[in-house]
Amino acid sequence: MATTAGYFDRKPTATSRPGLSHLQGDATSPHTPQRAFSSAFSSPGLSYRAEEEVVLFELGARHLSAGIVGESNPRCRLHFGPDSSRRVGDYRQYFPEYQDRPRKRRRNYKWGEDHELWRMDLRELNLGLVEDKVERVVREAYTNYLLLDSKNKRLVLVLPSLMPHRLLSSILSSIFSNFQTPSITLFSSPVLNVAAAGCRAGLVVDIGWDEAVITSVYEHREVQTQWTTRAMKVVTQRMAILLQEYANQDASGQHGHDVPRTPEDKTPDQPSPDSRYFDFSEEVTSRIAWCPIEGPTAPLAQEGTKDTEIPEQAVTTEGRVSEAHNQTQDHSTVSIPSALPPHRTLQLPFAKLAEPVEDGLLAKGSNLHDLDDHEQPLPQLIYKALLSLPSDVRSQCMARIIITGGGSNIAGLKTRLLNELKAIVETRGWDPVYGKLATKAKIHRETARNPQSSKKPKPTPSAGTETHLQPQVEDEMTQKLEKEKIKSARVTVAGEIRGVETLGAWAGGSLVASLKVKGVVEIDRDSFLANGLAGAKRESEVVHATRRMSLGARSGLGEKTRWTLGAWA
Repeated sequence: MATTAGYFDRKPTATSRPGLSHLQGDATSPHTPQRAFSSAFSSPGLSYRAEEEVVLFELGARHLSAGIVGESNPRCRLHFGPDSSRRVGDYRQYFPEYQDRPRKRRRNYKWGEDHELWRMDLRELNLGLVEDKVERVVREAYTNYLLLDSKNKRLVLVLPSLMPHRLLSSILSSIFSNFQTPSITLFSSPVLNVAAAGCRAGLVVDIGWDEAVITSVYEHREVQTQWTTRAMKVVTQRMAILLQEYANQDASGQHGHDVPRTPEDKTPDQPSPDSRYFDFSEEVTSRIAWCPIEGPTAPLAQEGTKDTEIPEQAVTTEGRVSEAHNQTQDHSTVSIPSALPPHRTLQLPFAKLAEPVEDGLLAKGSNLHDLDDHEQPLPQLIYKALLSLPSDVRSQCMARIIITGGGSNIAGLKTRLLNELKAIVETRGWDPVYGKLATKAKIHRETARNPQSSKKPKPTPSAGTETHLQPQVEDEMTQKLEKEKIKSARVTVAGEIRGVETLGAWAGGSLVASLKVKGVVEIDRDSFLANGLAGAKRESEVVHATRRMSLGARSGLGEKTRWTLGAWA
């Protein structure tokens, strides 16, 4: 019994239980006790917050790049083509002899029309088919690559700034109608290219498929846009003609290095080659097409000559190669296995692979007065774009020339464009008026402004010079302050022709959207399905009116969501 009583005597009562006394505060000062955590992993719910995933699409004329905002690269890049537009259950493309089947040459075939999502000429474009292609490729990106549910996922869409309203409305309608996307934010691809290059201003040269667009961007705003039809579509078309001619030569037993070219082959409106050569010519262009980096030899007026006229060749943008380079040019041949039956190996001179690029993009052998405004070569169009800008904007843009697009991957093309632009600037300067009479008037003005007789040597101060004519003694403290000012000053490159590399429009969109900045064009789903593009404001910029927070959140409940088209207005 004593043992049992001793056990109960040692057992603590309810009033004397340890471990809770530190939670009881003083009765005179009631307060909430502080909870201390020994580790950062004790309560992960306090420091972790699930971030909303935002989907980023870059939509072009021939591809769709999809990924998640915040990532450095897109997760997929899907191309449009005839094989991707087949019905469900059509597996003919996987047959062993599908590629070698005999194909009929199509009449009235437009080069590359089966591989395009849209064309800027909407007269013969089926917008219903465009909506179906957009729906199919977006669904494939969500299902096979992003592995996300499109419901309640915000979408950032990167589009070219030059786009018809009917085409833009069809793309937005296809996404809003077939997917539960609450809102879409539109970004302009030239602005994102500048942002991906780490700049605030620049001249974006986008060498795309159907056209090359040159956009001037200043302080992340588009200033002006110019375009030309000399793009990769023309280059692949000329490459197909070249490959087809050499294939016909090999079939007929004629072997030579020079293929006869007619003058009609060098015009942009030439008839389309055989459609079977599309994939073959595109692969050859992307792999081994190149461009000589030698710029034009623009002859300048020499001193002491009587004739001050500038020849017509100085104004053209024809890329000329020096005679010494022609003598030492490599005449090696390249063996290209043909992908079309009969599978022969084509023997092409390596120099011939540069002709489609020079003829298509640089208009080699053509005079400027024979070309229309939409057929201008790239160097001349870049010069005109810079010439039409104000002087302060021009000095910033010419030092940040960004060459992007599919055509920018051609070896030597970027250097060639910059060299030709420098040659044009050295020849003409920044004077919009050029020609023989303009050159004579310019020389006459310079002679009248700086006559040779008025130049007299300045007197040098001698030992007997008066005090007020002697040079001032420099102060050491002033020199030190000027050096410190130069060190702390921010160096800005301006006024010189320079190229800048960019990470691309998709990387720029991922960077800008990850900053959670409110976009200029934010389209709500309900507002668009109710009114379409007609519900947008007419202003090109959004005006954010300041509102007092003391009025509460109820003050904006009755207002309708308004949005603007921004750069697409």
